Amino acid sequence: MSYTSLFYHIVFSTKDRRALLRDETLQRTCQYMGGIARKLDGQLLLADGMPDHVHLAARIHPSLAVASFVGQVKANASGWIHDTFPDLRGFQWQDGYAAFSVSPSVLPAVKEYIHRQAQHHKTVSFEEELVALLRKHGIQYDERYVLA
Repeated sequence: MSYTSLFYHIVFSTKDRRALLRDETLQRTCQYMGGIARKLDGQLLLADGMPDHVHLAARIHPSLAVASFVGQVKANASGWIHDTFPDLRGFQWQDGYAAFSVSPSVLPAVKEYIHRQAQHHKTVSFEEELVALLRKHGIQYDERYVLA
């Protein structure tokens, strides 16, 4: 028998960081992503964001790579957005994502951080936030893809 505890904080933005996920669209998209996570034998613990990006706190099944999980969530959510919101038929996510492993002991703090996105972004841009997260986790990055 195998035992795992695979929690992640995942961040990705809309294509060209366009502010397309407003209010109801963002809420409903986050809920839909929860259903996708369940179909992948995972669990979306919390999702929230801003009109140009989302944050997910998720448990991922050990048989599924993080890249596969994120790819399937993004692809399915895009299709659903196209079908559900006719004015967003051209909606796309950015190509990449950021993912950080999360210890169960800090999971409550990560969930609170995600929950407070609107307040956080009153003083910090998405680019500043992403760079801070990457640095905090010791991840090297190419500014061409991080800074808009």
